[in-house]
Amino acid sequence: MSKARLMQGNEACAEGAIAAGVNFFAGYPITPSTEIAETMARLLPKTGGKFVQMEDEIASMGAILGASLAGAKVMDATSGPGFSLKQELIGYAACAEIPCVLVDVQRVGPSTGQPTSPSQADVMQARWGTHGDHAILALSPWSVRETFDLTVKAVNYAERFRTPVILLMDEVVGHLREKVELPDQVEVYPRRQPKCTRAEGYEPFTPDEDLVPNVADFGTGYHIHVTGLIHDDTGFPSGSPAVTEASIRRLHEKIARAKDILLTEESFLDDAEYAVVSYGGAARTAYEVVAEARRQGKKVGMLRLKTIWPFPDEAVAALASRVKGILVCELNYGQMVGEVRRAAAGRCAVELCGKYNMQTFEPQEITHALTAFMAGGKA
Repeated sequence: MSKARLMQGNEACAEGAIAAGVNFFAGYPITPSTEIAETMARLLPKTGGKFVQMEDEIASMGAILGASLAGAKVMDATSGPGFSLKQELIGYAACAEIPCVLVDVQRVGPSTGQPTSPSQADVMQARWGTHGDHAILALSPWSVRETFDLTVKAVNYAERFRTPVILLMDEVVGHLREKVELPDQVEVYPRRQPKCTRAEGYEPFTPDEDLVPNVADFGTGYHIHVTGLIHDDTGFPSGSPAVTEASIRRLHEKIARAKDILLTEESFLDDAEYAVVSYGGAARTAYEVVAEARRQGKKVGMLRLKTIWPFPDEAVAALASRVKGILVCELNYGQMVGEVRRAAAGRCAVELCGKYNMQTFEPQEITHALTAFMAGGKA
């Protein structure tokens, strides 16, 4: 392990990306993600990588997609308004199967909202922001060290599944400073390579056993056609209903079949009668509340979601089968709570403890909601 350092969450994100092999970053500064771009601008040239500040958020997303097609491991970072602008190209990356990582350090919205204030209100946009049927992968860290670790995983997942991966941070974690020790080495997933030559009938979008194609990088001697239109295995557009159905199903199934990406963490759940479900920065306060409740002898536990999308339905369903009620704590008007209710499927009561006034949770706010919930009332 490296020596202990005092590090910000945004800085840990940049260092995790570089450790995972990211060698191209294009971005446009926006609060509260700007420190990611600043750190990448400082560190990437030292590792032979390239940093480009583009003229706007849309150009930044286009730049990383072009670099990825040419063989680079890529990342971009933004916040709410920039995240909105990038949605069309996120959909393009999903359809054309271009590996990329997009970091969204969430802030209060809608529109310009409150630029420096914490929020977790981009949860649904991360899943449904771009149009059409597609799968998406989104991870949410709750600490500086976990930001490093999940950034590494985000880069690896992007390469493994050839898909856009969203690191759904929030201002709480992005601007948090903690003492961390980072690993000297991390596991790195390499860029997938073709398994046959052009002479052997290479078609870039023929899926492998895991339903992911091994598309050659531009400039390596293979003929490749990339499009946002639905295409067959050659990469050229197809107007076939059968090809369209098979293509959209495969985009979903290549991620849905990978159960190892559904990351959660349980605390105090062995004998819990009530549970808190939370994620990201809000989970830090929720954990302290649950730990204090335990010290008082209350049978309360917590399930923390690290993978936000695909939603960990089985973990939530299993939890709902074990407890009398679930309190969902999130910094928004109520987005993840609907998914928890859907997965719980009536097995137990599910209530929201939400906050959306520019401020993080105070422990007493969650304690009050949890106490009322356990007493049989509304949170």
